[in-house]
Amino acid sequence: MTIRNLDTLFHPSSVVFIGASPRPGSVGYWTARNLLGAGFAGDIYFVNPRHSEVDGHPCFKSISELPVKPDLGVIATPAATVPSIIAELGAHGARAAVCITGGLSVDLKQRMLDAAKPYCLRVLGPNCIGLQIPGIGLNASFAHRHAPAGDIAFVSQSGALVTAVVDWAAERGIGFSHVISNGDMTDVDFGDILDYLAGDTRSRAILIYMEALTNAAKFMSAVRRASRAKPVILVKSGRTEMAAKAAMSHTGALAGADDVYDAAFKRSGVLRVDDLEQLFEAAEILSVSPKLNGERLAILTNGGGAGVLAADRLAELGGTPAILGKATRAALDEVLPSTWSGANPIDIIGDADAARYRRALQVIADSDDCDAILAIYCPTALASGTEIAQSVIDLAIAPNTSKPILTNWLGDPAAREPRDMFTRNDIPTFETPGSAVRAFMHLVHRRRARDELMQIPPELPAAEEIDKASAAAVLDAALNAGRTILSADEAKTILASYGIPVVMATVVSDVSQIKSTAQTLLKSHTALALKIRSDDISHKSDAGGVVLDLKSAADVEQSANDMLRRVAIGHPNAEITGFSLEPMVERANGIELLVGMSVDRTFGPTITFGAGGVSVEVVKDTSISLLPIDARLAHELIEQTNVARLLHGYRHRPAADFAALYKTLVAVSTIAIEHPAIRELDINPLVVDETGAVALDARIRIADPVREPRHPLSIRPYPKQWERDCKVDGPGKIRIRPIVPQDELLYERFGEQTTREDVRLRLFSTPKTLSHAFMARMTQIDYAREMAFVAIKENSGELLGIVRMIADPDYQRAEYAIITRSNVHGKGLGWQLMQHLIDYAKAEGLAELFGSVLSVNTTMLKMCRELGFDSEAVPGDASVRHVSLKLDAL
Repeated sequence: MTIRNLDTLFHPSSVVFIGASPRPGSVGYWTARNLLGAGFAGDIYFVNPRHSEVDGHPCFKSISELPVKPDLGVIATPAATVPSIIAELGAHGARAAVCITGGLSVDLKQRMLDAAKPYCLRVLGPNCIGLQIPGIGLNASFAHRHAPAGDIAFVSQSGALVTAVVDWAAERGIGFSHVISNGDMTDVDFGDILDYLAGDTRSRAILIYMEALTNAAKFMSAVRRASRAKPVILVKSGRTEMAAKAAMSHTGALAGADDVYDAAFKRSGVLRVDDLEQLFEAAEILSVSPKLNGERLAILTNGGGAGVLAADRLAELGGTPAILGKATRAALDEVLPSTWSGANPIDIIGDADAARYRRALQVIADSDDCDAILAIYCPTALASGTEIAQSVIDLAIAPNTSKPILTNWLGDPAAREPRDMFTRNDIPTFETPGSAVRAFMHLVHRRRARDELMQIPPELPAAEEIDKASAAAVLDAALNAGRTILSADEAKTILASYGIPVVMATVVSDVSQIKSTAQTLLKSHTALALKIRSDDISHKSDAGGVVLDLKSAADVEQSANDMLRRVAIGHPNAEITGFSLEPMVERANGIELLVGMSVDRTFGPTITFGAGGVSVEVVKDTSISLLPIDARLAHELIEQTNVARLLHGYRHRPAADFAALYKTLVAVSTIAIEHPAIRELDINPLVVDETGAVALDARIRIADPVREPRHPLSIRPYPKQWERDCKVDGPGKIRIRPIVPQDELLYERFGEQTTREDVRLRLFSTPKTLSHAFMARMTQIDYAREMAFVAIKENSGELLGIVRMIADPDYQRAEYAIITRSNVHGKGLGWQLMQHLIDYAKAEGLAELFGSVLSVNTTMLKMCRELGFDSEAVPGDASVRHVSLKLDAL
């Protein structure tokens, strides 16, 4: 269940409050007053058997006595009464409730859900401060004031923070479309709310205070959809939680919970900020600033020191200062004193008046050298800060000004009036240069996050054939033997079966055989690595169970005996099964890396990349991403680490083979996805240089996926199982497969081969151009609620057709659309695509496929009839037919 009946929660026409009280200071008293005093135009009813009226408003003794069926119930009664009240509300016709009551036990929460289920009644809370929808005058909360109306939605797990944010916004003239306290999220959670707000036209930005998630997969699907449409700004508490667990692998020990949350937010286009102050800053600037087209900031100031402070802060935050070109400097020379700074920051000297500010700002605004402007004013006796503020306002609100202008008027109380002027004109204003720059960086990060969602992943070089069966056989054998740790050889076999180069070991079961084995190996290798074999010792280096660079058989034998003594002292109970001898990999430019996978308790399988070697947990130079990943995400994962600087080459060292790294990371992602028995995986070290990458050591921990199911992926992987080949008269062999981001590149040619009339019949219009942002939304889907299948001609790789479905948030019904290239009409391709989509929808458990077809599109209507669709006229529009297919009847 997702947004089913959330319209009655967030836009009710009538409300009943159970628990209204005349007792001053009580929750029932303040909630009643807020409901009556916020201007709600719908009907409001109170229920309390102990009172005949509250605050002059009549009270009913029970829900059953109400004269109407209320849309929304609000509950502030003792915890034990909540389940029965929910049942009464549902029976009387309500379909949503705000449960303010706290203290519900696990049992009471389940009884509450059970009571709501027969009516599909949605519950916000319990243990929340309530709900405000200022645009319709609804204040179903016990907050201390009414939130001002506006276009920002605020969602918070903390009721106390709701009141603080409402106070802050009211002082700054910022209003809200929704103020939602979701409390314990027993039913309605972040995913549900974001799914609703993503399509809500009244909300231009979404602010979130989060403590924890309850359904990561639903959240990721919803927040990615919301982030494409509007800014999503989030504060998450608990950054310092000690979540690292005792783990077999380095990866498991390094993957802290907050790092994974960070990775999830980056993956979904969310702008994460550190605290409430930054949340307010980001909200303020994103609520008034136009779209940022670049990242170069020009700083204009009448005080050199303030400009330098701003520039320093910009550098600290990784921002990009504007570099003034020759033409811009010449234009500034004409309007500024000869003593101006001559560069950015643009110091226009302390005696600058309003006219000088205006002229200088105009030059910068007209220049192509910057993308945004920060105007700073330091108070002096030589010029009026108010007049200068007005000159900035005049330019900022001019219709031909497209660049964001931020302001920082220093001083107090002299700066109060200018700041108020800026606020009234929707110009972001800040109290310090540093806070202004940080706010600008919020714009930058929002732009980057949005761009990340729109990028097309690069193609990888052709991968080696994957031998999934060999990997599965290794895992099955270990599970059947009751083992949870694979040997290094078994782990390497799995890696090799997915095309990852490995160094295989020679196993020696007894120290008496070690010398002769070493002599044989040293005939073809210059040096060997000796490792102890024991399932009871995870980190063999720490136990003294690894010796490197042994160049003689005698040294190998001596090292083996010494190793047995060390291990016996440090791990007396460990079962020793022998030794491994491996050729030393000698790469002069080799860099040791870590690649690993572990399972996060909230988001499921993750992948880690970073600096490797024995000191990996001390250095902690790693980055984390959710699975699955592609080549582009592999690139980002690498670039987030410090070791990436070494990989790019320096001095005499050439750059590493990044293609090999990308392939390794994507292969690990694929291994983890295709084999749910794997719980932790380490490749450490993975040695890479300019010639490629090779895994020297590997560890894998497993568990039975039937008896101990792994936490599922929070992002659906590419559904390879829905690829199939077919033949069509004319084009010949066709591959039907799920859409991928790279398919955007095929659409232009497809459009050239499709007539405008065909486009009109399918899309009901003929758009002139399709923007990259639009095409990204079409091709970069998460395979969760949306699916698109493309038909690709085998020989040429041309796109011949697309069929798409978008399910409703409840995942019960889905609307479909289909279009094929004009020159393949009548060949049966449309039928093949539709049948493939129907099979997919049935497998997903959907109940119905439906669509709209122009009445003149007789070919499509005929195909729908043959596929079993029902067809009916759309009331009031004879030009359109509604078609639907009941999948559960097939």
